[in-house]
Amino acid sequence: MAMLQPRSKVSSDIPSASMADIAFLLLIFFLSSTVFNEEQGLPIVLPEAAEEVAVAQKNILHLIVQPNGLVEVKRGESVQTQQVSPDDLEAIWRQEVAANPNLIAAVKTHPDASYRFMVDVLDALQSASAERISLQLLEGR
Repeated sequence: MAMLQPRSKVSSDIPSASMADIAFLLLIFFLSSTVFNEEQGLPIVLPEAAEEVAVAQKNILHLIVQPNGLVEVKRGESVQTQQVSPDDLEAIWRQEVAANPNLIAAVKTHPDASYRFMVDVLDALQSASAERISLQLLEGR
């Protein structure tokens, strides 16, 4: 009669010697096969460089975007300002352009203001069918 050989015990451990290699291979695979979306900007068509044209202050409506999201509205050379929310700008623009059809909206954004506040102002002006908009740096604050 043949002697039966005792079975060797099967280990229940998972070998982890090559785990680091597998992790790096997966990392390289996913990094090389991932497609990143390019960030889309605002679709603004800027005019070609031309000589500066002097515009009378009476034809400018200054809209100063504040860091808290409110907009300071200043009419021409007037020192008087009015703080409104971007939602109120559409009605203000329609009222002002009815009185002065040559009006230009000068949008100035405070350096500490969030980008979305300026976008809210531009959206309100677009809703009001504003065609003459000037984007400017806010200086002297």
